Amino acid sequence: MTDQTIDTTNENDRPTWPALVKGFRCRCPKCGEGKVLKGYLKVKDNCDSCGQELFHHRADDGPAYLTILLVGHLMAPALHVSYVEFRPEPMTMFLIFAIGCTALSLFLLPRLKGAVVAYQWARRMHGFEKAQ
Repeated sequence: MTDQTIDTTNENDRPTWPALVKGFRCRCPKCGEGKVLKGYLKVKDNCDSCGQELFHHRADDGPAYLTILLVGHLMAPALHVSYVEFRPEPMTMFLIFAIGCTALSLFLLPRLKGAVVAYQWARRMHGFEKAQ
């Protein structure tokens, strides 16, 4: 059998993985230089470096759901292992995991918001198809 795949990429295609990495670093998905966020979670209208319009994004609740998903999948096994192996006092374990979940959530939320905006940019979603 012969391979009959069609190459649908063009020179203007936006690669997804590099854009996601730039977005996770809270940088512009196009140039990787300018910041995507002003403040903690507010997305800038334009990139300061390249002028890419970013106001098209529709991140909504996606970053919050991804944060909960990741924090839950990271902390639940750690909670189980610490209880089975070490048997700490309940209050000690509560304090450690409450602080850990809060810190990890606060760390991941803006990075995942940048990644969601970058994904939408790379896939030309919600008005990014017209943006240069």
